[in-house]
Amino acid sequence: MVTTQSGAAPTLFTAAVERGTFTLRRARKGDLPRILALLADDQLGATRESTDDVAPYERAFDAIDADPAHLLVVGELDGDVVATFQLSYIPGLSRKGSWRAQIEAVRVSETLRGQGVGVRMIQWAIDQARERGCSLVQLTTDKSRVSAHRFYERLGFVASHEGMKLTL
Repeated sequence: MVTTQSGAAPTLFTAAVERGTFTLRRARKGDLPRILALLADDQLGATRESTDDVAPYERAFDAIDADPAHLLVVGELDGDVVATFQLSYIPGLSRKGSWRAQIEAVRVSETLRGQGVGVRMIQWAIDQARERGCSLVQLTTDKSRVSAHRFYERLGFVASHEGMKLTL
């Protein structure tokens, strides 16, 4: 569902949750401080993220925002940014030239975890991937995030591959 309020970013999704009204919308540059706080409020993000210099984050935001294959989303609870994720669409030759959707940087405010906010976000992203004609949705989650693994498995994700990364 997409609705627009006067002067506001279009609402991509709205649902009633235990603590109020949860909405998803496209992130705006003014959301960066809250998005960065969500990224840093995490056992791994606490060591990877730093707001000492926001210029790299602003450049990344601009690149994501300008590219129609990427969507940076924030979740709001009664107007406060409480969640975020990035949804990217990737073309490929494998699987008969099919597209895949990549979900990245999923974060939900610690005070809202376990209340269905993350489920609604991921289900919305899956629905968007289907509408876009993707043949699969993929994501990575750090091996140390055992509770995140359980969360994604409950949503139907399967740990079918071993991911590898090279830090540059």
